[in-house]
Amino acid sequence: MRTVGLFVATALAEIVGCYLPWLWLKQGRSAWLLVPAAASLAVFAWLLTLHPQPAGRVYAAYGGVYIGVALVWLWRVDGIKPTPTDWLGVGLCFLGMLVIMFGPRQA
Repeated sequence: MRTVGLFVATALAEIVGCYLPWLWLKQGRSAWLLVPAAASLAVFAWLLTLHPQPAGRVYAAYGGVYIGVALVWLWRVDGIKPTPTDWLGVGLCFLGMLVIMFGPRQA
């Protein structure tokens, strides 16, 4: 459960780090949003180093969690309810993440 929580925190840091510049570029918000965006992306990079698996495996599995968190963001922040096929896709991504992170390994 710790690994999944760490993945979720990592995804939120990345999404915030990318969403704030999007607000500046697409909605004309203050360029000062780039400061917390940069900090959020730095936290994102740091959080990736806390995962116990090798970097390549972490990056591969993280993609599945990121997709799920992005859909929740779409729903809660952007106000767009995901479709049943969106949720199916997230479920498939989570399944892939679980296989990558917790599948058997050869010694």
